[in-house]
Amino acid sequence: MPKIPRDVNGSDLCKFLSKYGYVITRQRSSHIRLSSNIMGKTHQITIPDHNPIKIGTLNFILNDISDYLKIPKSNVIDELKK
Repeated sequence: MPKIPRDVNGSDLCKFLSKYGYVITRQRSSHIRLSSNIMGKTHQITIPDHNPIKIGTLNFILNDISDYLKIPKSNVIDELKK
């Protein structure tokens, strides 16, 4: 399992997730809500617009995304590092 990057901020993560069909649906204060419909059902996730995102929070987000997209978390981490 590749190591999760420690220097990811909220806006960069939102840009990265747009490659997977996520679009920003709203922003309140320092939290950004994204939605995706590419797997046939709506998936929503909230991203804190922090710099950097705490490692535990980022780990949870990556787990949630890999579960929804049905791809290994390691693939998502590798793409995020690029």
